[in-house]
Amino acid sequence: MEITGIRARLLQLATSQGVSLAALSALIGRNPAYLQQFVRKGSPRKLEEGDRARLAQFLGVAESELGRAEENSLADLGKPKGGDWIDVPRIGVDAAAGGGALTADERAIGAFRFSAAWLRGQGLEPAMLSAIAVAGDSMEPTLRDGDEILVDRAPRPLRDGVHVVRAGESLLVKRLDLGRPGRIALISDNPAYPPIELAPGEVEVVGRVVWKSGRL
Repeated sequence: MEITGIRARLLQLATSQGVSLAALSALIGRNPAYLQQFVRKGSPRKLEEGDRARLAQFLGVAESELGRAEENSLADLGKPKGGDWIDVPRIGVDAAAGGGALTADERAIGAFRFSAAWLRGQGLEPAMLSAIAVAGDSMEPTLRDGDEILVDRAPRPLRDGVHVVRAGESLLVKRLDLGRPGRIALISDNPAYPPIELAPGEVEVVGRVVWKSGRL
C-alpha cells in the first residue's frame, strides 16, 4: 500500500522526532503493531478522536494534521459519510457544450454531497459517479455554460440520451442519436449547432448525464 496523506505525515513526524510507531502505539494504549498497521496497511481507516488528540499533543502538531483533514479528503470520496451521505468527486475538467475543449488532468478538485438513499433510488452506484462542469452554449436550454453535471460511468447498454463523450482530444457533452446505421450522431440541443456524425470507433462514451445543477 502506498503511504500518503495523514499516514505519511504521521510516519514523517515519528521519524523526525526519533520515536517508533510501536512507542506511539503504547502512548495511546494500543498494541505495539497498531500504528504500524494504520500506516502500512490502512487499518484502521482513520484514527479515533482521543488517539488523534494524544498523538498530536505529544508530537507538537495541530490535531488536523493527523486525521480531521483525512476524514474529508479526496481519498474518501464515494464512501458513506455520517448521516448516510456520499461525496461524489468533482473532476477538474470541463465538458464542452460547444466546439470542443481539450481534456485536462482528471483529478478530483472537490466534491458534491448526495443522499445515499437518493442515489440508491436512482439506481446509481456511487463509485461510478463523477461531477464535471459544462462549458459552452450548444446544449442550451437543457444545459447552460457553467452548469455542473453528474455523470454515471457504470457500464450500461448504450442508448439515446445526453452523454459525456470523448471525440479525438475533445471532451463533449451531447445528445446521442444511435438511429443512423454505422454512425453515431452527436446532437446539440441548441439548433445553431449542426449534428456531428462519427463512426463508432471515433467516439468513446464516458458516461450518461443523470443530474444537473446550475445558477438561476
